[in-house]
Order: sequence, then C-alpha cells, then structure tokens
Amino acid sequence: MKNKIKVIFFLASVLTLGGAAIYGCKTPASIAAKSGAQLWGENCNRCHNAPDPTTYSDDQWDVVAEHMRQKALLTDVEITKIRDFLKSAN
Repeated sequence: MKNKIKVIFFLASVLTLGGAAIYGCKTPASIAAKSGAQLWGENCNRCHNAPDPTTYSDDQWDVVAEHMRQKALLTDVEITKIRDFLKSAN
C-alpha cells in the first residue's frame, strides 16, 4: 500500500513538473490582457482588503509583492504587473 502511494505521488510530481516545463513559460491571454490594477483588484481582494497603493514605499511593495506572490500563487507576469501598478502610486 505504501509503495502504491509513493508511486502515485511520484507520477503526480512528474506530470506536474512536466506540465510546468511545457506550459509554464507562456502567459495565458487572460492574464496578458489585464492591467496591474485589474490583477490587483481581482487577486488581492480575494482574501483581504487590499491596502491603498500609497500605503507603502517602492521598497516595501517589493517585499510585500514577493510574499504575496508565493502566498497567492501568482505568476511572475501577474506579480510584475501588480507591483508596477502599486509603485506607480508613489
């Protein structure tokens, strides 16, 4: 039973990594077409009230953005657009 579970986890990992390698480099059109403001509104308000863009300095937004990229599972394109939008307020 334990061996079956290990095999299933292994295959799931291989499929996930393989899919990421094949499709991970292409930005979906639904993301590419959206502005940083749109992505910020859609993603940041999902879990909490998004702070005003003037709340933090550019350096602070860099730290917040990296933390939230990981926590919210945002792509590099999404977080770059969001970060650029937030910094534009300063």
